[in-house]
Amino acid sequence: MKSTPTTDVRSDLAFVFPGQGSQFVGMGRSLAETSEASRKVFAEADEALGFSLSDLCFNGPDERLRETVNAQPAILTTSIATLAAIREQLGPKAASLVPRFVAGHSLGEYSALVAAGVLDFSTAVKVVRERGRLMKEAGERTPGGMAAVIGLPAHILEDICRQAAALGIVSPANYNTPTQTVISGELAALSAAIELAVANGAHKVVRLAVSIAAHTPIMHRASEQFAEAISRIRLQDAVIPVISDISARALVSAEEIRSELARQLYSSVRWSDSVQKMVAGGVTTFVEIGPGDVLTTLIRRIDRNSKTVSISDASSLQEGLTRLNASAPGP
Repeated sequence: MKSTPTTDVRSDLAFVFPGQGSQFVGMGRSLAETSEASRKVFAEADEALGFSLSDLCFNGPDERLRETVNAQPAILTTSIATLAAIREQLGPKAASLVPRFVAGHSLGEYSALVAAGVLDFSTAVKVVRERGRLMKEAGERTPGGMAAVIGLPAHILEDICRQAAALGIVSPANYNTPTQTVISGELAALSAAIELAVANGAHKVVRLAVSIAAHTPIMHRASEQFAEAISRIRLQDAVIPVISDISARALVSAEEIRSELARQLYSSVRWSDSVQKMVAGGVTTFVEIGPGDVLTTLIRRIDRNSKTVSISDASSLQEGLTRLNASAPGP
């Protein structure tokens, strides 16, 4: 699937794509039932992977869908199927809904790369399947976990992780908002960091349903293996600037993007900085494309003046496009 040519950029607009954890059984089903373009995306994924990923998305079981090796290509596929339905619905008007930036949260960056024309979809779905496999293997070698900490500034949580590191690797993985940070690490160190966070006044700590320590040095070996894999695939320069979620820089060069993809596995996701970068670049409306609405919630907490639209299924498609049309700048 190729990106729509950037003939008429809406400088107030950004497309953002969710990452792992947003998956759920039934995602994408209503889109596949109502959109031929979406059906083609799911069919392309099934053919590329050699098994029915679409059936796993639509019917589960949940336990299998949540496995990293399956969740990553499933979320990517559902996100791109949603984008395809948007473009299909707009028809020729799609050229007037080209965003100023695209971005994604961790895995979601691959959806952004497809939207920006850096990767073709068939290649992307195989790449993220391999990414998930390598991350799963890293988790089997070094069991770990992740937890969202709410109500503590990042600098306090960084200090807490330094203290807990006496028991193993633990560090901030996702800087989601100014007061929500996900920490990640080996189990003993993670548990110690959680206890310290609560003792230091965290409002809430939520253990995530994952068995890997993503975005930590535990992923170094996986990153090296993944770098070899992506060295063999063809990347194009982006037709829409992609905001890197580990540096919050706007990337266009294929080689810059290639370098950052491998480092992303062990680097912290700077989502709050990424959103602020897009706001500073003139974005006032963010469109979350794909399963769930996690990024919509985060963006509202990062910048209360930003407008958000979430398009995740057939029922939200028309409403979302109506809201986007209403928010378009005047002549």
